Amino acid sequence: MASHRSSPTEQLNFTPNPSRQPTAHSLELDDFFRGPRDIKHHSKVPYFFRIHGSIIPKLIIPQLIVICWATAITVISKLVYPLAVNSVLLTVLGFVVGLALSFRSSTAYERYIEGARLWATLMLASRNLARLIWIHTNERHKEDPSQGKADLWQKVTAINLIKGFAVALKHRLRFELLPIMLIYHPSSAHSMSCGGLKRAGEYLGVSFAESNPRKTMKKATFNIGNIPQEILIYLQSYLEHIASTGLLTNGPLQSNIVTQLGIMADVATSTERIVNHPLPLAYQISIAQITWVYVAVLPFQLYAPLGWLTIPGASFAAYIILGLGAIGAEIENPFGNDVNDLPLDQYCRELQSELDVLTSVPRADRSWDFSSAGTGSSWALLEKNPAMFPLSSTGWNDWQAKSTEDMQDALWHKASLTDRLRARAAANASEEPSYEKRRYSATTTEESKGVATGLDSAV
Repeated sequence: MASHRSSPTEQLNFTPNPSRQPTAHSLELDDFFRGPRDIKHHSKVPYFFRIHGSIIPKLIIPQLIVICWATAITVISKLVYPLAVNSVLLTVLGFVVGLALSFRSSTAYERYIEGARLWATLMLASRNLARLIWIHTNERHKEDPSQGKADLWQKVTAINLIKGFAVALKHRLRFELLPIMLIYHPSSAHSMSCGGLKRAGEYLGVSFAESNPRKTMKKATFNIGNIPQEILIYLQSYLEHIASTGLLTNGPLQSNIVTQLGIMADVATSTERIVNHPLPLAYQISIAQITWVYVAVLPFQLYAPLGWLTIPGASFAAYIILGLGAIGAEIENPFGNDVNDLPLDQYCRELQSELDVLTSVPRADRSWDFSSAGTGSSWALLEKNPAMFPLSSTGWNDWQAKSTEDMQDALWHKASLTDRLRARAAANASEEPSYEKRRYSATTTEESKGVATGLDSAV
């Protein structure tokens, strides 16, 4: 039997590693164009003045085109011939553009939310599967120490596969090669690089500079396969192994593991559907044409009432119209590398950190009937478990001599004390001065100690 070992988080000198590490450590010029955005980064800058995360970088070139066009129309109308037209066309086209942009934004946001929901489902299934494997799969240390070590090694390998599934799915959705592939096939790394001018064009949203996202996969010199599917096959074979060798004999638990594997396969298929089935091309072309025609006609209709103000007016209107369309195009695929895409790298690191903490403590330490440090008591009966708090801060060693009636009476007083503490907290919630809050905290602490002392003496 292994000795009791506390979780790393219970150690006084334990320094946790952040599970959600920032994508970029500094906001340099490139960071305004790259993503995904660090979701744990807090900014005090008002939303109106923020650039990072906005659509402004991708509207720089379209805005320059609109300004030049509006300037040309205004100058010609002022100095050569008035090109103003009736504003009725503006009203008619505005209604159509509103419908088109509404459809574009709603469909893109639905895909974004669906992607976030699917990835949250993957996180849930991964946590459940890892917990089931780590807790309920036996290790044959008593029968054969070497076989027990092999069982432990296999369990850790299975949990590593669970971590790897999320990482492999992330790379597959981004049409990227796994880092291990580049080690054994370094020639494939050349297809992933691009020049500075091309990179700048991609940052600015120039369609001519955008590379085919599947280019790396197409130019691979080896069979890439479907890594997430292969991982599921290995996990399924591990379930077959522990079931056939008697390491996991509980039928409902076996069915639960199969269910979690099915959920992971469903998530992989659903996320691939989002990536491989974008908005139909006819809709994308039509919406782009409608918005640009509307923007091009704006200076002709704004010149008569605005004059020279046509230039800033057309630019501002174009920013709104083209910005909504650009936002829809960016979030349509939530698994990419745009600033507003889902931070899959952080999610994968978070899952890896959680599963590492899960495996940091031996399986026996988490079982109910484990004898802790030779005391013959389960983890629920440890002295550091004050089950009667806030009524009493003592553990099982002080309570095991009391009768069942004493425990029931203590539970009644605990409920009464908890209600009084909550009522006091609600009554003092509006008190702002920190002194009052400290006084309340001290009062409630003394009250709970007094009740506990009185109960202990009575018992």
